[in-house]
Amino acid sequence: MNDMHGIIFAYSSDQRMKELTEHRTVSSIPFGARYRVIDFVLSSMVNAGISDIGVIMHENYQSLLDHLGPGKDWDLDRKRGGLRILPPFGLTTTGGRNTSYRGRMEALGSVLSYIKQSVRQKYIVMADGDIIANIDLEAVLEKHLTSGADITAVYSKNLGEDPAESTYFKFDGDGMVCDVVTSPDEPQGNSSLGVYLISKSLLLELIADCVSHSLFSFDRDVLQKRHGELKIAGYEQTGFAVRMQSTVSYFRQSMKLLEKGVRSDLFIPERPIKTKVRDEASTYYAPGSKAVNCIAADGCYIDGEIKNCVLFRGVRIGKGAKVSNSILMQDTVVEDGVTLDYVVTDKDVVIKEGRTLVGYESYPITISKGSIV
Repeated sequence: MNDMHGIIFAYSSDQRMKELTEHRTVSSIPFGARYRVIDFVLSSMVNAGISDIGVIMHENYQSLLDHLGPGKDWDLDRKRGGLRILPPFGLTTTGGRNTSYRGRMEALGSVLSYIKQSVRQKYIVMADGDIIANIDLEAVLEKHLTSGADITAVYSKNLGEDPAESTYFKFDGDGMVCDVVTSPDEPQGNSSLGVYLISKSLLLELIADCVSHSLFSFDRDVLQKRHGELKIAGYEQTGFAVRMQSTVSYFRQSMKLLEKGVRSDLFIPERPIKTKVRDEASTYYAPGSKAVNCIAADGCYIDGEIKNCVLFRGVRIGKGAKVSNSILMQDTVVEDGVTLDYVVTDKDVVIKEGRTLVGYESYPITISKGSIV
């Protein structure tokens, strides 16, 4: 246990991931055959000894609530502290109506009493819930203390994300942030992962200032406007790191898990990624079935051919079916004789016998939860 408290922002649905976020937030999208997106930042916090974590919800959050539960699977089911689910509302409007928050500072303003009364630690780690990375937050704290920074920002040089939805840092000769660029036309190199370490006292000051001036964005209204007066250090995440920004990026980053080097970067034995446990029998491969370069979770039944695929729990592949370059989520049923290539199915999808669906890497066919094709 150390002197850090975690706060995760579970942002709402993204229109560029429409089929995958119709029934959930980006944070609860399934990833890597058995995980949810939020598992990675949540596990990074737990692995760093953080025992008190608040998750600020946004909209469409029922799926995330079901996944997190009381936090038992992350050893956060405790009488004091542990996992806390925080309300998905911004500040009350003049008409007396609560609205969903527009940015991180507005979200923090809406849970100000939680921060004042429930945060016992000196430092707070704030993180977005749409990150896929295994971050050594103990090393981030060490960098923060040795640098004497007011804020330490985790960044990566190889995100390959949409610059219009990104924040970038420029550093001086001492490794301190000298410029903050938000939503540029072109990538600027050092891309923010949305993970910041800050003292509780400074965060309370910043919240009070932003609320009193009707400011809601941490990147624009704090980092960009005040980088000259605040000492902001950077911590480079050198391992695998991505943000979920679109269905295409979700597909491409999921398929990277088929590379051994990426899996080694992400799934580190001393910093395990934890998730909600669902006990299943081992996956069964019927006589005559074939699997090449695939990841398959427990409980699958394979009676056809699969190649370059990620299969979640309970997926069934019928006899004579050929599935390649596809991601099939929990309890998807592919009936006999089906051909799939570059397809993403959400949970409980049924592909009827003999169907053929072919997408492309830059435009995979995405099928909504519970659909029958």
